[in-house]
Amino acid sequence: MENAILLVLLAVAVAVGVWYTVRHFKGEGGCCGGGSYRPKKKKLPHVIGERTFQVEGMHCAHCKARVEEAVNDIHGAAGRVDLKRGLLTVRFSQPVDDAVIAQKVERAGYHIK
Repeated sequence: MENAILLVLLAVAVAVGVWYTVRHFKGEGGCCGGGSYRPKKKKLPHVIGERTFQVEGMHCAHCKARVEEAVNDIHGAAGRVDLKRGLLTVRFSQPVDDAVIAQKVERAGYHIK
C-alpha cells in the first residue's frame, strides 16, 4: 500500500514537472516572466543595411520579446528574433555600431556571440 501511494505521488510530481516545462518553452511562464506580451513591430522609413547576430540565453517567447524591444529602442534600428535558431536580425535606416547593439542586448540579459 505504501509503495502504491509513493508511486502515485511520484507520477503526480513528474506530470507537474512536464507541464511546467512545456509552458516554459512556449513562453507562457517560468524563467522570464512569461505572458503574452509582444513588442510593437518597428518599421523603418528606408533600410540601408541588415546584420545578423547569434544571441545566447534566449529560451522562450518572453526572451525573444525582450531582445526585440531592446534593439527597437535604438534610433534607426529594428530587430527581429528567430528564437529556434537563436538569431537576431537588425535592419538599419542609419549607421549603427555593433557595440551599441551588443550593449543593448546585454543590458536585457543576453549575450551576442
